[in-house]
Amino acid sequence: MLYHLFQYLDQLDLPGAGMFKYISFRSAMALITSLFLSTIIGRRIIDKLQYKQIGEIIRNLGLEGQMSKKGTPTMGGVIIIISVIIPCLLFAKLTNIYILLMLITTLWLGAIGFADDYIKVFKKDKEGLHGRFKIIGQVGLGLIVGLTLYLSPDVVIRENVQVIDEKDNTTEVLYMPENIKSTQTTIPFLKNNNFDYADLVSFMGDHAQAAGWIIFVLITIFIVTAVSNGANLTDGLDGLATGSSAIIGVTLGILAYLSGHINYASYLNIMYIPGTEELVVFASAFIGATIGFLWYNAYPAQVFMGDTGSLTLGGIIAVFAIIIHKELLIPILCGVFLVENLSVVLQVAYFKYTKKKYGEGKRIFKMTPLHHHFQKEGNAGIDALIQRPLRAIPESKIVVRFWIVSIILAVITIVTLKIR
Repeated sequence: MLYHLFQYLDQLDLPGAGMFKYISFRSAMALITSLFLSTIIGRRIIDKLQYKQIGEIIRNLGLEGQMSKKGTPTMGGVIIIISVIIPCLLFAKLTNIYILLMLITTLWLGAIGFADDYIKVFKKDKEGLHGRFKIIGQVGLGLIVGLTLYLSPDVVIRENVQVIDEKDNTTEVLYMPENIKSTQTTIPFLKNNNFDYADLVSFMGDHAQAAGWIIFVLITIFIVTAVSNGANLTDGLDGLATGSSAIIGVTLGILAYLSGHINYASYLNIMYIPGTEELVVFASAFIGATIGFLWYNAYPAQVFMGDTGSLTLGGIIAVFAIIIHKELLIPILCGVFLVENLSVVLQVAYFKYTKKKYGEGKRIFKMTPLHHHFQKEGNAGIDALIQRPLRAIPESKIVVRFWIVSIILAVITIVTLKIR
């Protein structure tokens, strides 16, 4: 809103109004505003949640300090959502299709998570929203995002082409003269790092491009579902999902900025995506919201985000990566989410397999998701293949170590743009 207002005021030669033309200024303002909202207004929301006795329902899993969390206010993801939405409405260019998609994603998954938490807290149903309804909501969002990126004329790329001068033995990155709609994406570690989903169905000839978009939409649905559920599973320790998401948000903001500026994109030999530089404003609001929320969510947590926050964080990360054509970097960037997801899948699959084969189910980890594995004592009557560490690790130390891993993965993600 303020962007469009000050754009008009700049035409009237109002001193200082021109500042709003710059991404750096608006991003900084979005970061400051989201930090203010999540810390100052967040305190009032937490007090309100406590007054309404909207507390977390805790199952006794035999983990140290677990039961002390009983009654801690939940549904704090509302703080994150408000702290992302308001700065974006104020400082982002609201005619930008990518900003609109990110706002829809935030509200859409926030509503699904809120419904799940509401059923758990107020209806006293610990199962919350039925799994099928969550999946339907996630698939619906994936369809909206995928089809919008396919149908919108504003969603284009400028393809990068590497030209080698045989005389001087030098390489130059040139861009095609026109913007095009494309199903290309960035693939890590390969020199010619543009991969087109249409190549998977090249046997279809003239229909390959249309079929490529169908594959793209299906992949979008899968990524949105997988990453939002991964963030949901990661949200099991104080500050774990929040801190990891903030680190991922910084990385995505950097990638969006590089992809949206033709000079930086040319230097890194990646496709130029006009309009994605505006996503830096959203990323700044996202980073400020998560860091501000961490003020209260860090160990020992004064508030939990609940599914209202965790599903929203995962969905934002997934859609953001898809928009900037970096979705194939998600297994690296969101490695913590991926491992948490895989630990649950492997645990359940191995338990069912051993129960069917031996009549008694066995485990790979002491407990899943993976972060709980480190909270359990080894050789304490739990029949698991992996018993180490034998001593339980304090919750705060597990969280910080996971953050360190997230930082390492974030650095590797950025470095992949040059290592190929």
